[in-house]
Amino acid sequence: QFVESGGGSVQPGESLRLSCAASGYGLEYYAVTWFRQAPGKEREGISCIDTSGTYINYVDPVRGRFTISRDNDKNTMYLQMNNLKPEDTAVYYCAAPEFSWRGTCSLSPDDMYFWGKGTLVTVSS
Repeated sequence: QFVESGGGSVQPGESLRLSCAASGYGLEYYAVTWFRQAPGKEREGISCIDTSGTYINYVDPVRGRFTISRDNDKNTMYLQMNNLKPEDTAVYYCAAPEFSWRGTCSLSPDDMYFWGKGTLVTVSS
């Protein structure tokens, strides 16, 4: 089970750090992905990280502003979001595939098996 936290309401240009805590299994065995879903839009993968943290991927709209990381000792993954924009407003989810992926990760929701319930991020002036 994944539990996301850290969402909230901020103004454009501000920062938030989201956390994704895993319970019931070791997060270290899974590549993990952050997704977001804005109102009226499909869920999209925005960043992922492999089991060791050496392979990381971002989509262009967040590259350079968001940083994904993981602390396997704490069974937690993070998404540092800087310079937030109104278009970043969405519910943010963390997810992982059913089986362990080493050396890579996926941004496709079709590859995911475990999902959290999400945390809302609102960026507005």
